[in-house]
Amino acid sequence: MHFQGKSFLKISDFNKKEVEYLIDFAIHLKQLKKNNISHTYLKGQNIALLFEKSSTRTRAAFTVAANDLGAAPEFLGSGDIQLGKKESVSDTAKILGSMFDGLEFRGASQAVVEELAAHAGVPVWNGLTDDWHPTQMIGDFMTIKEEFSTFNGVKLVYSGDGRNNVANSLLVTAALLGADVTIAAPESLFPEESYVSLAKEYAKESGSTVEITSDVKSAVKDANVIYTDVWVSMGEEEHFEERVNTLLPYQVNKALLADVSEKFIFMHCLPAFHDTNTVYGKNVAEEFGIEEMEVTSEVFEADYARQFEQGENRMHSIKAIMAATNGNLFIPDLQ
Repeated sequence: MHFQGKSFLKISDFNKKEVEYLIDFAIHLKQLKKNNISHTYLKGQNIALLFEKSSTRTRAAFTVAANDLGAAPEFLGSGDIQLGKKESVSDTAKILGSMFDGLEFRGASQAVVEELAAHAGVPVWNGLTDDWHPTQMIGDFMTIKEEFSTFNGVKLVYSGDGRNNVANSLLVTAALLGADVTIAAPESLFPEESYVSLAKEYAKESGSTVEITSDVKSAVKDANVIYTDVWVSMGEEEHFEERVNTLLPYQVNKALLADVSEKFIFMHCLPAFHDTNTVYGKNVAEEFGIEEMEVTSEVFEADYARQFEQGENRMHSIKAIMAATNGNLFIPDLQ
């Protein structure tokens, strides 16, 4: 029972073969879903979804995944949980672990999700912290595998804010799986050294390359995947103007894509600010005169854009993670 009872808190919790297994299992579960074949590996279980930070995709994906697996999900929002406020994280973990069969946590602190996992006695899955976004990675690399059927020789370039949870996670996951990875970001937004050195260690084993550069024009040459994310992460709104000015050269637009590989896809973990059809987008347009931020609508709506497949794949991959760690499946030793 190789995965059984394990938590999924960051990508480096699992080795290369284990991560590949989760990706392949997610692709398999997607086929079952499309063919209406039942896969209730968590029948009779109860799953708690703890959301200190709000979410569309992660919440929807965990809820549908739990239901498809035969489990009952219970959503507990920031108004329902008292983590560290009225009740310590360890006390909360012990209580919820005694009632539920698994816990998802989405919030700011990686330390909180680690502490939940240490005390819950049931698997804990990280739905996003400020440091890592591991469930996003299984869905993202699932999308890349569906497209290219391998990671070897695939060049992934992330353009934008290089020190957020998505950039950290992409850097480490790509290096682990053997894809070549470049983070193109302004020097002030380079990823922290700890993530870069971890990625380089993995790259040595997998034979991939890791590059951190501020020269986005040369970075994107021959890219197979260009990935971007919002310029201002949750809770950083006061840095808005400075961030917009710093990151405008890293906008993914038609001009930037002039020299990408013939086999090319665009990816975005969403939400994306590619137009003014949101209150947020309207405010930015009024205040800064910018109608498109990290990606232009022309790119976002192109036939090589995969952000919606990627979004759907969040659900299949989260299902794979929950089933593998809590479904009593036979999984060979993947060392």
